[in-house]
Amino acid sequence: MIKLYLGIDVGSVSTNLVLVDAENRVLASEYLRTRGQPIQVVQEGLRLLAPRIPADAEISGVGVTGSARSLIGVAVGADVVKNEITAHAIAADLVEPGVQTVLEIGGQDSKIIVLRHGVVIDFAMNTVCAAGTGSFLDHQAARIGIPIEDFGALALKSKHPVHIAGRCSVFAESDMVHKQQMGHGTEDIISGLCDALVRNYLNNVGKGKEILSPVVFQGGVAANVGIKASFEKALQCEVIVPEHYNVMGAIGSAVLARYSMGEDARSAFRGFALSDLEFEASTFTCDGCPNICEIVNLSLDGKLLARWGGRCGKWEDLEAAPAGAECV
Repeated sequence: MIKLYLGIDVGSVSTNLVLVDAENRVLASEYLRTRGQPIQVVQEGLRLLAPRIPADAEISGVGVTGSARSLIGVAVGADVVKNEITAHAIAADLVEPGVQTVLEIGGQDSKIIVLRHGVVIDFAMNTVCAAGTGSFLDHQAARIGIPIEDFGALALKSKHPVHIAGRCSVFAESDMVHKQQMGHGTEDIISGLCDALVRNYLNNVGKGKEILSPVVFQGGVAANVGIKASFEKALQCEVIVPEHYNVMGAIGSAVLARYSMGEDARSAFRGFALSDLEFEASTFTCDGCPNICEIVNLSLDGKLLARWGGRCGKWEDLEAAPAGAECV
Protein backbone atom coordinates (compact mmCIF):
# COMPACT_ATOMS: atom_id res chain seq x y z
CA MET A 1 0.00 0.00 0.00
CA ILE A 2 1.38 3.42 -1.03
CA LYS A 3 1.35 5.96 1.79
CA LEU A 4 0.24 9.48 0.91
CA TYR A 5 -0.01 12.57 3.11
CA LEU A 6 -2.58 15.33 2.76
CA GLY A 7 -1.76 18.95 3.55
CA ILE A 8 -4.38 21.71 3.79
CA ASP A 9 -3.73 25.45 4.12
CA VAL A 10 -6.88 27.51 4.70
CA GLY A 11 -6.36 31.26 4.43
CA SER A 12 -8.64 34.26 4.08
CA VAL A 13 -8.12 34.45 0.30
CA SER A 14 -7.11 30.97 -0.85
CA THR A 15 -7.45 27.37 0.30
CA ASN A 16 -4.74 24.98 -0.87
CA LEU A 17 -4.61 21.20 -0.74
CA VAL A 18 -1.69 18.95 -1.68
CA LEU A 19 -0.84 15.27 -1.68
CA VAL A 20 2.77 14.21 -1.09
CA ASP A 21 4.33 10.77 -1.01
CA ALA A 22 6.78 9.27 1.47
CA GLU A 23 9.65 11.10 -0.29
CA ASN A 24 7.87 14.48 0.06
CA ARG A 25 7.18 14.67 -3.68
CA VAL A 26 4.05 16.60 -4.64
CA LEU A 27 1.69 14.30 -6.54
CA ALA A 28 -1.34 16.59 -6.81
CA SER A 29 -2.43 20.02 -5.65
CA GLU A 30 -5.46 22.30 -5.72
CA TYR A 31 -5.49 26.11 -5.33
CA LEU A 32 -8.99 27.41 -4.61
CA ARG A 33 -10.57 30.69 -3.51
CA THR A 34 -11.85 30.52 0.07
CA ARG A 35 -14.79 32.89 -0.57
CA GLY A 36 -15.52 33.07 3.15
CA GLN A 37 -16.61 29.40 3.18
CA PRO A 38 -13.62 27.38 4.40
CA ILE A 39 -15.43 24.10 5.09
CA GLN A 40 -17.26 24.04 1.77
CA VAL A 41 -14.10 24.92 -0.18
CA VAL A 42 -12.09 22.18 1.55
CA GLN A 43 -14.88 19.75 0.67
CA GLU A 44 -14.66 20.94 -2.94
CA GLY A 45 -10.89 20.45 -2.92
CA LEU A 46 -11.24 16.91 -1.59
CA ARG A 47 -13.73 16.09 -4.36
CA LEU A 48 -11.17 17.30 -6.91
CA LEU A 49 -8.29 15.36 -5.36
CA ALA A 50 -10.09 12.05 -4.78
CA PRO A 51 -10.03 10.81 -8.43
CA ARG A 52 -6.27 11.46 -8.63
CA ILE A 53 -5.34 9.03 -5.85
CA PRO A 54 -3.99 5.66 -7.05
CA ALA A 55 -6.12 2.65 -6.20
CA ASP A 56 -3.29 1.15 -4.13
CA ALA A 57 -2.73 4.28 -2.03
CA GLU A 58 -4.07 5.44 1.34
CA ILE A 59 -3.96 8.69 3.30
CA SER A 60 -1.57 7.99 6.15
CA GLY A 61 -1.54 11.46 7.68
CA VAL A 62 -3.24 14.85 7.42
CA GLY A 63 -1.79 18.23 8.36
CA VAL A 64 -3.67 21.54 8.48
CA THR A 65 -2.49 25.14 8.74
CA GLY A 66 -3.80 28.63 8.01
CA SER A 67 -6.13 31.07 9.70
CA ALA A 68 -9.00 28.54 9.81
CA ARG A 69 -6.80 25.63 10.91
CA SER A 70 -8.74 24.90 14.13
CA LEU A 71 -12.05 24.69 12.29
CA ILE A 72 -10.76 22.60 9.39
CA GLY A 73 -8.57 20.43 11.61
CA VAL A 74 -11.64 19.19 13.46
CA ALA A 75 -13.76 18.91 10.31
CA VAL A 76 -11.31 16.70 8.35
CA GLY A 77 -9.84 14.77 11.27
CA ALA A 78 -6.31 16.21 11.07
CA ASP A 79 -3.38 14.48 12.73
CA VAL A 80 -1.33 17.69 12.94
CA VAL A 81 -2.52 21.31 13.26
CA LYS A 82 0.31 23.86 13.04
CA ASN A 83 0.69 27.60 12.48
CA GLU A 84 1.62 29.06 9.09
CA ILE A 85 5.13 30.06 10.16
CA THR A 86 6.11 26.47 10.91
CA ALA A 87 4.46 25.08 7.78
CA HIS A 88 6.03 27.62 5.40
CA ALA A 89 9.46 27.22 7.01
CA ILE A 90 9.36 23.42 6.67
CA ALA A 91 8.35 23.65 3.00
CA ALA A 92 11.01 26.24 2.17
CA ASP A 93 13.75 24.16 3.81
CA LEU A 94 12.57 21.17 1.81
CA VAL A 95 12.95 23.09 -1.46
CA GLU A 96 16.16 24.90 -0.53
CA PRO A 97 18.04 23.11 2.28
CA GLY A 98 19.83 25.70 4.40
CA VAL A 99 17.39 28.50 3.52
CA GLN A 100 17.92 31.46 5.84
CA THR A 101 15.09 33.81 4.81
CA VAL A 102 11.55 33.12 3.61
CA LEU A 103 9.57 35.93 1.98
CA GLU A 104 5.87 35.10 1.74
CA ILE A 105 3.32 37.42 0.15
CA GLY A 106 -0.29 36.47 -0.42
CA GLY A 107 -3.42 38.28 -1.45
CA GLN A 108 -4.16 39.99 1.87
CA ASP A 109 -1.21 39.23 4.12
CA SER A 110 2.54 38.88 4.05
CA LYS A 111 5.18 37.49 6.36
CA ILE A 112 8.92 37.04 6.72
CA ILE A 113 10.56 34.04 8.38
CA VAL A 114 14.19 34.00 9.48
CA LEU A 115 15.85 30.61 9.87
CA ARG A 116 19.30 29.61 11.00
CA HIS A 117 20.47 25.99 10.75
CA GLY A 118 16.94 24.85 9.96
CA VAL A 119 15.37 26.51 13.01
CA VAL A 120 12.99 29.49 12.95
CA ILE A 121 14.55 32.22 15.09
CA ASP A 122 12.41 35.20 14.09
CA PHE A 123 9.36 36.12 12.04
CA ALA A 124 6.94 38.98 11.41
CA MET A 125 3.62 39.51 9.68
CA ASN A 126 2.04 42.59 8.10
CA THR A 127 -0.38 44.65 10.15
CA VAL A 128 -3.30 46.57 8.65
CA CYS A 129 -1.66 48.09 5.56
CA ALA A 130 -2.38 46.46 2.19
CA ALA A 131 0.47 48.18 0.34
CA GLY A 132 2.75 45.17 0.82
CA THR A 133 0.30 42.51 -0.40
CA GLY A 134 -1.06 41.07 -3.63
CA SER A 135 -4.36 42.91 -3.32
CA PHE A 136 -2.45 46.19 -3.73
CA LEU A 137 -1.05 45.02 -7.09
CA ASP A 138 -4.43 43.65 -8.20
CA HIS A 139 -6.08 46.99 -7.51
CA GLN A 140 -3.42 49.01 -9.31
CA ALA A 141 -3.39 46.64 -12.29
CA ALA A 142 -7.16 47.04 -12.63
CA ARG A 143 -6.80 50.82 -12.43
CA ILE A 144 -4.21 50.87 -15.21
CA GLY A 145 -6.19 48.38 -17.28
CA ILE A 146 -3.44 45.73 -17.36
CA PRO A 147 -4.19 42.05 -16.61
CA ILE A 148 -2.33 41.10 -13.43
CA GLU A 149 -0.88 38.11 -15.31
CA ASP A 150 1.02 40.55 -17.59
CA PHE A 151 2.13 42.84 -14.77
CA GLY A 152 5.53 41.29 -14.07
CA ALA A 153 6.60 40.87 -17.68
CA LEU A 154 5.81 44.52 -18.41
CA ALA A 155 7.81 45.62 -15.36
CA LEU A 156 10.89 43.87 -16.75
CA LYS A 157 10.64 45.95 -19.93
CA SER A 158 11.07 49.21 -18.01
CA LYS A 159 14.10 51.30 -18.89
CA HIS A 160 13.53 54.09 -16.35
CA PRO A 161 11.39 52.97 -13.39
CA VAL A 162 9.65 55.86 -11.64
CA HIS A 163 9.72 56.27 -7.88
CA ILE A 164 6.26 55.76 -6.38
CA ALA A 165 5.51 56.40 -2.72
CA GLY A 166 4.74 52.96 -1.39
CA ARG A 167 4.40 53.44 2.36
CA CYS A 168 0.61 53.58 2.10
CA SER A 169 -1.67 52.13 -0.59
CA VAL A 170 -3.68 55.37 -0.73
CA PHE A 171 -0.57 57.52 -1.26
CA ALA A 172 0.81 55.00 -3.77
CA GLU A 173 -2.34 55.19 -5.85
CA SER A 174 -2.41 59.00 -5.90
CA ASP A 175 1.30 59.10 -6.72
CA MET A 176 0.77 56.61 -9.56
CA VAL A 177 -1.99 58.78 -11.03
CA HIS A 178 0.32 61.80 -10.78
CA LYS A 179 3.07 59.94 -12.65
CA GLN A 180 0.59 58.96 -15.38
CA GLN A 181 -0.48 62.58 -15.76
CA MET A 182 3.17 63.58 -16.09
CA GLY A 183 3.48 61.28 -19.10
CA HIS A 184 5.58 58.40 -17.73
CA GLY A 185 5.28 55.13 -19.65
CA THR A 186 3.18 52.22 -18.41
CA GLU A 187 6.17 49.88 -18.09
CA ASP A 188 8.06 52.43 -15.97
CA ILE A 189 5.04 52.97 -13.71
CA ILE A 190 4.48 49.23 -13.28
CA SER A 191 8.14 48.71 -12.42
CA GLY A 192 7.86 51.56 -9.92
CA LEU A 193 4.84 49.88 -8.33
CA CYS A 194 6.80 46.62 -7.95
CA ASP A 195 9.65 48.53 -6.32
CA ALA A 196 7.16 50.30 -4.04
CA LEU A 197 5.61 47.04 -2.85
CA VAL A 198 9.04 45.56 -2.13
CA ARG A 199 10.16 48.73 -0.36
CA ASN A 200 7.00 48.71 1.79
CA TYR A 201 7.49 45.03 2.63
CA LEU A 202 11.12 45.47 3.65
CA ASN A 203 10.44 48.66 5.64
CA ASN A 204 7.51 47.16 7.54
CA VAL A 205 7.41 43.36 7.59
CA GLY A 206 11.17 43.01 7.19
CA LYS A 207 12.13 45.91 9.45
CA GLY A 208 14.99 44.97 11.79
CA LYS A 209 15.35 41.48 10.31
CA GLU A 210 18.70 40.11 9.17
CA ILE A 211 17.92 38.99 5.60
CA LEU A 212 20.57 36.50 4.47
CA SER A 213 20.66 34.18 1.45
CA PRO A 214 19.51 31.67 0.46
CA VAL A 215 16.24 33.60 0.15
CA VAL A 216 13.05 31.75 -0.84
CA PHE A 217 10.04 33.71 -2.13
CA GLN A 218 6.63 32.02 -1.89
CA GLY A 219 2.93 32.84 -1.87
CA GLY A 220 0.73 33.86 -4.80
CA VAL A 221 2.67 37.06 -5.52
CA ALA A 222 5.83 35.01 -6.17
CA ALA A 223 4.40 34.36 -9.65
CA ASN A 224 5.07 38.02 -10.47
CA VAL A 225 8.53 38.17 -12.07
CA GLY A 226 8.56 41.94 -11.61
CA ILE A 227 8.32 41.60 -7.83
CA LYS A 228 11.03 38.91 -7.86
CA ALA A 229 13.32 41.24 -9.83
CA SER A 230 12.60 44.12 -7.42
CA PHE A 231 13.48 41.93 -4.43
CA GLU A 232 16.74 40.86 -6.09
CA LYS A 233 17.59 44.49 -6.82
CA ALA A 234 16.84 45.57 -3.24
CA LEU A 235 18.54 42.63 -1.51
CA GLN A 236 21.45 42.26 -3.95
CA CYS A 237 21.12 38.48 -4.01
CA GLU A 238 19.29 35.71 -5.86
CA VAL A 239 15.68 35.14 -4.82
CA ILE A 240 14.49 31.55 -5.31
CA VAL A 241 10.88 30.91 -6.35
CA PRO A 242 9.85 27.26 -5.76
CA GLU A 243 7.95 25.25 -8.36
CA HIS A 244 4.92 25.02 -6.06
CA TYR A 245 5.26 28.57 -4.72
CA ASN A 246 1.51 29.10 -4.21
CA VAL A 247 0.81 25.99 -2.07
CA MET A 248 3.90 25.92 0.15
CA GLY A 249 1.91 26.13 3.38
CA ALA A 250 -0.05 23.03 2.41
CA ILE A 251 3.16 21.20 1.44
CA GLY A 252 4.67 22.04 4.81
CA SER A 253 1.55 20.73 6.56
CA ALA A 254 1.67 17.45 4.64
CA VAL A 255 5.36 16.99 5.47
CA LEU A 256 4.69 17.72 9.16
CA ALA A 257 1.95 15.08 9.09
CA ARG A 258 4.39 12.56 7.62
CA TYR A 259 6.97 13.34 10.29
CA SER A 260 4.42 12.95 13.09
CA MET A 261 2.94 9.59 12.07
CA GLY A 262 4.67 6.46 13.37
CA GLU A 263 5.15 3.40 11.21
CA ASP A 264 1.95 1.75 12.40
CA ALA A 265 0.00 4.87 13.37
CA ARG A 266 -3.48 5.25 11.90
CA SER A 267 -4.63 8.63 10.62
CA ALA A 268 -7.68 10.31 12.12
CA PHE A 269 -8.68 11.46 8.61
CA ARG A 270 -12.44 11.17 8.12
CA GLY A 271 -11.98 10.13 4.51
CA PHE A 272 -12.87 11.70 1.19
CA ALA A 273 -16.53 10.93 1.83
CA LEU A 274 -16.56 13.90 4.21
CA SER A 275 -16.94 16.10 1.12
CA ASP A 276 -20.61 15.07 1.19
CA LEU A 277 -21.18 15.57 4.92
CA GLU A 278 -23.17 18.44 6.42
CA PHE A 279 -21.04 20.47 8.82
CA GLU A 280 -22.44 23.43 10.74
CA ALA A 281 -20.45 26.14 12.51
CA SER A 282 -22.12 28.43 15.05
CA THR A 283 -20.98 30.85 17.75
CA PHE A 284 -22.12 32.23 21.05
CA THR A 285 -20.68 34.78 23.47
CA CYS A 286 -19.82 33.66 27.02
CA ASP A 287 -20.60 36.41 29.54
CA GLY A 288 -19.35 34.48 32.56
CA CYS A 289 -16.42 36.84 33.12
CA PRO A 290 -15.04 40.15 31.76
CA ASN A 291 -13.17 38.34 28.96
CA ILE A 292 -16.46 37.99 26.98
CA CYS A 293 -15.08 35.12 24.86
CA GLU A 294 -16.63 34.24 21.52
CA ILE A 295 -17.03 30.47 21.49
CA VAL A 296 -17.19 28.52 18.21
CA ASN A 297 -19.17 25.27 17.89
CA LEU A 298 -18.61 22.77 15.09
CA SER A 299 -21.33 20.17 14.57
CA LEU A 300 -21.78 17.28 12.16
CA ASP A 301 -25.29 16.06 11.45
CA GLY A 302 -26.47 17.72 14.67
CA LYS A 303 -23.73 16.23 16.86
CA LEU A 304 -21.28 18.66 18.49
CA LEU A 305 -17.72 17.79 17.43
CA ALA A 306 -15.66 20.53 19.02
CA ARG A 307 -15.63 23.92 20.72
CA TRP A 308 -12.88 26.52 20.91
CA GLY A 309 -12.32 30.21 21.51
CA GLY A 310 -12.49 30.29 25.31
CA ARG A 311 -9.59 31.33 27.53
CA CYS A 312 -10.42 29.37 30.68
CA GLY A 313 -11.30 25.92 29.34
CA LYS A 314 -14.87 26.15 30.60
CA TRP A 315 -16.32 25.14 27.25
CA GLU A 316 -13.95 22.27 26.50
CA ASP A 317 -16.61 19.97 27.98
CA LEU A 318 -18.80 19.29 24.95
CA GLU A 319 -21.70 18.34 27.20
CA ALA A 320 -21.81 21.82 28.76
CA ALA A 321 -24.68 23.98 27.55
CA PRO A 322 -24.12 27.70 26.89
CA ALA A 323 -26.20 29.02 29.78
CA GLY A 324 -27.43 32.55 29.34
CA ALA A 325 -26.13 32.78 25.78
CA GLU A 326 -27.82 32.09 22.51
CA CYS A 327 -26.10 30.55 19.50
CA VAL A 328 -25.95 32.87 16.46
